Amino acid sequence: MSYTTERVRNRPAKILFVDDEPDLESLIAQKLRKKIRTGEYEVFFARNGVEALSKLREEPDIDIVLTDINMPVMDGMALLAKLNELVSMVKTVVISAYGDLGNIRKAMNGGAFDFLTKPIDFQDLEITINKTLSHVQQLKENERSRQEREEKLRQSEVREREKAIQLEVAMQNLQRTQAQLIQTEKMSSLGQLVAGVAHEINNPVNFIYGNLTYVNEYSQKLLDLINLYEQYDAHNHPEIEDLIKNIELEFIREDLPKMLSSMKLGAERIRQIVLTLRNFSRLDEADMKPVNIHDGIDSSIVILQSRLKPKPDCPPIQIIKEYGDLPKIECYVGQLNQVFMNLLSNAIDALNYYDKKRSMEQIKNDPSTITIHTSILNHDWVRISVKDNGLGITSEVRTHLFSPFFTTKPVGQGTGLGLSISYQIVVEKHGGDLKCLSHPTQRGAEFVIEIPIRQNNRVEMKAS
Repeated sequence: MSYTTERVRNRPAKILFVDDEPDLESLIAQKLRKKIRTGEYEVFFARNGVEALSKLREEPDIDIVLTDINMPVMDGMALLAKLNELVSMVKTVVISAYGDLGNIRKAMNGGAFDFLTKPIDFQDLEITINKTLSHVQQLKENERSRQEREEKLRQSEVREREKAIQLEVAMQNLQRTQAQLIQTEKMSSLGQLVAGVAHEINNPVNFIYGNLTYVNEYSQKLLDLINLYEQYDAHNHPEIEDLIKNIELEFIREDLPKMLSSMKLGAERIRQIVLTLRNFSRLDEADMKPVNIHDGIDSSIVILQSRLKPKPDCPPIQIIKEYGDLPKIECYVGQLNQVFMNLLSNAIDALNYYDKKRSMEQIKNDPSTITIHTSILNHDWVRISVKDNGLGITSEVRTHLFSPFFTTKPVGQGTGLGLSISYQIVVEKHGGDLKCLSHPTQRGAEFVIEIPIRQNNRVEMKAS
């Protein structure tokens, strides 16, 4: 298939003649009238290089420029230089008289595709035009193929990038799921252990506590009997009087009620601890239900009490409770207790690390504290804050704080799961928000939980 036939099917070949001869336009129009009439050629004319550049701006898809060399304003050599700078798909054919062979050679060296001599041989002109247009078409097809390859490559890169992103998301989800399973199993084991210990302790404690009342009553009756016996007959029996002195009966009378009272207080304390342990484990409360979250916080504090007490090289950590008047919160209580445990445990770790860098005098003047503040955010949401007065957390660390397996603790001391699981529990399970607040100019870090009071409020917009 010839180039001209292909052009008829698509669009006319656009040709620009640049020459200052007044009769050239009519001569070209006459000689090429058949191809112009059949739509193979679309012909434009300009009288100098400046007009040619203007015409190219109007018709940017011109295929070929045939230009004279000697013209006023801007000659053909200057136009050729401009065309080489501005366009890459337009090919230039220079036309000149026999005496300009030196200029023609110069033009060819400057990037002209071909040349014609004056007077123009129109058969030679058509051959040159078709040859030049075939070259232009090949260039455009090559450019189109290149663009298609680049587009395919770009689309391939986009697909591969999307696959990489999907793989990364899948990997993150897998890591998060693994982390949640590990932590859930860990907390489940802890909950079972706590519940088992609480159950085993509960029965004997209840036995002791329940019998203390009777022991107190019986001992009081025996003391009354001894008092009565002393009044009537003890002074007649020297052996009894000696025994009374040896056993220090007066001291027993005074100390026995105190001992029984102390035993009752201790038993009540043990019962309270057992109740706290059972409240923390909540193995029988997997469903969402309204609870007093202060009980869960207090339970976590009791569990961590040994870490809050003073040690030989470390003073106690003070817990400051600033509890608001909160309604019961609809939540998965066991999971929320897990969040409180994680936040308090991390705060204790941060304060212990900070205290190792301080002297005892500094610690005494500025004790380590954890402040727990609860409040109603609005009529549908509550806010729980756990704040320590340690070193704080840098902005770089905060960006990765809730990522699975991220930890700043030494190897073997942290799994990087606690905060990630806590975030999932608060955000995904309860539709709330968990964030860390820490400023370089201020001490300490604050973890803030915001959750809806009722789970049907999850779909509502939270007021500021």
